[in-house]
Amino acid sequence: MELNGVRVSRETQGRLQHFAELFQKWANTINLVAPSTISDLWQRHIADSAQIFQLHPKPARWVDLGSGGGFPGVITAILLAEQADGHVDLVESNQKKAAFLRVCLRECEARGAVHAIRIEEAPKVIGHCEVISARALAELDVLLDYAAPWAERNENIRLLLHKGRDYEREVQNARGRWEFDLVKHNSVVERDSVILELNHPRRRT
Repeated sequence: MELNGVRVSRETQGRLQHFAELFQKWANTINLVAPSTISDLWQRHIADSAQIFQLHPKPARWVDLGSGGGFPGVITAILLAEQADGHVDLVESNQKKAAFLRVCLRECEARGAVHAIRIEEAPKVIGHCEVISARALAELDVLLDYAAPWAERNENIRLLLHKGRDYEREVQNARGRWEFDLVKHNSVVERDSVILELNHPRRRT
């Protein structure tokens, strides 16, 4: 099986397929993603989320903010299962969604843990991370506020953030309060989407 042109093992394929089955089951009772996108689950959500890990395909400590329906956090945790090390801390304050995420991690033998807390509280519980991810969560300026406590502990932290066609406005607004090195990766799944890679984020003084 290939994801975005990258081959994955039979074991990973099985884990992803099981996740898709769990997702379909739970989506019948709780709102995990926009209902109109569920029919295109593999391309619109799973493959799209896999791009995040494929930009940093090595053992690392991840924090996924607002994990919701498991994108990209659960997908990252599943892909990490092939690695010798690495871990994803998924932050999701909604208790029903957090319960879904825990089931997915356990049954898919993914490498991660779920924290059913507000994002603002997460740095008190999760001490260190190397990569922060988020998808369809908040404006870039707000995401940088969320990431700041971890960035202060690790100057080499990397942010990998899904963004839509309006990303240039978000970047311009964020630069009013923040400095960061930016790399734009065009999505291989969604024509109008990008993944923004931010390195060395720091508040302007």
